[in-house]
This record gives sequence, structure tokens and C-alpha cells, in this order.
Amino acid sequence: MSAGELLRLAGIKKKYGNVEVLRGLDLCAGRGEFITLLGSSGCGKTTTLRIIAGLESADSGQIFIDGKDVSMLEPDKRGVNMVFQNYALFPHMNVEQNIGYSLKLTGTPKLKIREAAAEVLALVRLSGFEKRKPGELSGGQRQRVAVARAVINRPKVLLLDEPLGALDLQLRRQMQIELKRLQKQLGITFIYITHDQEEALTMSDRIAVMRNGVFEQIGSAAEIYNRPKTGFAARFVGEANVLCGKVQSLTGFQDEKGVKKIRIGFEHSAGCAEVDVPESEAGGGIKTGSVINIAVREEKLTFSPGANAHGLAAVVTGKSFSGGLLRVCARLISANGNESGEINSSIQGIDSNLEAGDRITADWKPADAVLLERE
Repeated sequence: MSAGELLRLAGIKKKYGNVEVLRGLDLCAGRGEFITLLGSSGCGKTTTLRIIAGLESADSGQIFIDGKDVSMLEPDKRGVNMVFQNYALFPHMNVEQNIGYSLKLTGTPKLKIREAAAEVLALVRLSGFEKRKPGELSGGQRQRVAVARAVINRPKVLLLDEPLGALDLQLRRQMQIELKRLQKQLGITFIYITHDQEEALTMSDRIAVMRNGVFEQIGSAAEIYNRPKTGFAARFVGEANVLCGKVQSLTGFQDEKGVKKIRIGFEHSAGCAEVDVPESEAGGGIKTGSVINIAVREEKLTFSPGANAHGLAAVVTGKSFSGGLLRVCARLISANGNESGEINSSIQGIDSNLEAGDRITADWKPADAVLLERE
């Protein structure tokens, strides 16, 4: 176990009948780290959390917490707590009773429970709410009570299963900030699951992008956004164009920082553009004629009117405005003049001179395209 590592999953597999839900998960989490498992419904996020908590058992693999194999331990012996989406508060108990319930089960004196409850209520900014019942609280307040109950006995790891999913957008954003503040203040390792990419990018130290029971990519928000490894990661975190084409040319050079790079002439349909990749990423398998996949973020891609010698030929299909960005949609034009794949560009503003039916050229700076390991 490496220094600073608190939680490690090693080869976790799980089947329900003939369906393989988890296919050999490996993950390390450091002390006080906030890691988000990000993926769509059915990818295995909740099953992973339940296996860490001991609420379900893995078919194979091991779970280590603080260097100890806890795979066979009961949930209450693992130093782990979990916050569910529905909060699971006892409706007949007041806030103080809900929060102190786990301490009551261990025989902690009432005065100690009251003091501990007051301390965590202050942390979640709910001092003075001790005697209220859950039905007298707002959704955001119930969520804070659920977190307070989960951290009162200072678990080593806190597992959070989409705890903000029932909140409206504005409150959800407020609670993202509050949860991150609380996590840093407590220094507890958080393993958080969501399908909301904005939530993951806002809160996480690292994100594990999950698909069909495996982690597609694990890294910081900046790493996954700027250097996605797969087409799925590129599309799921942010908006990206994923293009498949042939290598037209290869040129080696050093950038301004002295990093050895390869400039790839990328040929797709009717037109070509360029991609810069570090020599270490390109490997030895790329050569003229190789088929490669690249990703270009929508905000990094530009549309210019008419046909140009450099860039990909396309035709505008429509425009839409959302969140301060105008999205211009187009279809690429193949060498025989037919429309092929979709390509999109996002720009600041509320309108553009481009209209549906306009012929355009799509292009990007070579440094803004990313070579993908696989589609």
C-alpha cells in the first residue's frame, strides 16, 4: 500500500445471473481525497459503492481500507458510512436523535451524543434544528442531516450515492459547494457517485469515468477534460467531436517547452487537418495510412464560411442556444459529395452569421485535438 493511500479496490468483479456488472475494477483513493464515480445509469456505480460498504459481496477481488483487507468484514467493522439519495432518515425521530442513532447503538452516554450531534450540526450549518422532525425540513436540510449522521462517528471513508439527485438545480449547486467545504474540513475520504458531469467537474479531486462495469479513465477533471483517452470519456465529460480518419503525414518537432511531439496530418472525408501529440503518446504503431480516432472539444473547433484548402468540408444543419453558448451543428461532406458524420462548434454569444445550408470549413489548432487510445 502506497503512502497516503486509504482505500484500494483490486480486481473487483460482480455478476447478477449471467450479467457481468463489474469486470475487474481497480481503484486507489488517498486520505482526504474526493473521488467521483461518473457514469450513466446501469454502469455499475451503485454496486461498486455497496460492495465497498459491505452491503453486497464481490464475486472476486479485494477491498483494502487503511492497509487491511476488509472484503469479508461486516459493514459496521469497515470504518465506512454511506449516504443514500433518499437520505433514509427516521421520520419519527428528531434531528438530534437521527444524527446520534449510531452512537446510541454503541452505548455512548446521552450527554456525549448531544455534544457530538451539536458539533456535526454546526459543521453542516444546522445549529438550532436539533428538535425538528425530518418532515419539517427542506430537501437541502434533510440532505445535510443525512451527511451529519454519516460523519458523526468519523468514518475513514464516506460513500455518497447521488445524494443531491432529489434537489432542484439551484439548491443542488449550493450543496455541491457545501459538501466540498465539509469534506475538506473533515479530511474524510469521499467516494461520490453521479451521472452529472457538471457535478463531477465541480467537486472532485479525481474522476473515475465508468462504463459497462469498467473504468474508462481515472484522472483529475482537467486531465479527463483536456486529454480524454477514449471516445466515451471525451463525449461524456463535456462536449466533444470524435472523428475517425487516416494519417496523411507525420512530422517530428519540439514545442516551445522542449517536449518532443509528432504532428499528424489527419485526413477525414473531403479535407484534412492536423493533430499534435507528445511522442510518448503516439507510440510506434502510427504510420502513414493508419486509421486513428481523435477528439476535438466543441469550443476548440471553428467554422468558417466557404471551402478552404485546410480543414474539413461541411454544411450547416442548424443552431441552438443554451447556457450562454451558441451551438452550431453541421454535417461533414465526404469525398463523393454526400453528407456523413455530425460535427459541432460552440461559441460565445447568441447568434452567428452562419445559416442552415451554408457550406463551411471545420478546423482547429493542432494542439487542441487529442489522439484517442480507442473509440
